Amino acid sequence: MGDKQLKILSFGLTDVGMRRDHNEDSYLVDDDSLLYVVADGMGGHLGGEMASMLAVSTMQEFVRKARTKVVNGESYKGPIETHPALHMLPEAVKAACAAIFQKAQDVPELQGMGTTVTGVAFVDQYAFFGHVGDSRAYLIRDGRIEQLSEDHSLVNEQLKAGLITAEQARISRFKHIITRSVGFEEDVAVDTMVVPAQEGDLYVLCSDGLANLVSMFEIRDGVCDNFLRDAPRQLISLANERGGDDNVTVLVLYVNGEE
Repeated sequence: MGDKQLKILSFGLTDVGMRRDHNEDSYLVDDDSLLYVVADGMGGHLGGEMASMLAVSTMQEFVRKARTKVVNGESYKGPIETHPALHMLPEAVKAACAAIFQKAQDVPELQGMGTTVTGVAFVDQYAFFGHVGDSRAYLIRDGRIEQLSEDHSLVNEQLKAGLITAEQARISRFKHIITRSVGFEEDVAVDTMVVPAQEGDLYVLCSDGLANLVSMFEIRDGVCDNFLRDAPRQLISLANERGGDDNVTVLVLYVNGEE
């Protein structure tokens, strides 16, 4: 690995929620590869579970191989636009997309399955993201929280077009309709974000089972007001108290300096 890799403290938890009889969310915490992923599957019991599991396993395998090429003993010193890790996460998501699509072709009862994917890999002093769907990535820095990912959802399209208000979006019955997913088709457009990571940064990845019921500021408070290892459980409990109408997955990642 590079000469100055970030040190990440990671805490993750998933819960079936209060209304579902099975959990179609999957997540990955790979501290060796500094790779963290949340995937929220869809396509029925077997399909959703298979799609999200296949997404995280394919991405892990891809990043483990790719990481040895993009981190070759020295920290990258050039402009971020040409960093060799910039395309690693999007390509990993595309590999997952192809794997899920192929599996659905091979097993007829899995046809139409797909998943959201929100993942981050830490390389050198940067957090590199790949994102498809309506799971979310947040950054908490200096007590402020911002949403890094953009929801690929019907409601967000309506909101951006000025057709509905933020309050209408919050209670819309179309909240669960996403406009882009991994594996439903053979390829997918992947959003890429990169953030210069700082010591003390907190990143939160979550499925929409949390984001639909717990506000961004409540997420910030839930992370900042608890021991970090307890924060995922506290946030899941809050979502469940409010009805828990979906599976809930939360990852909390703390940048704890450099190794």
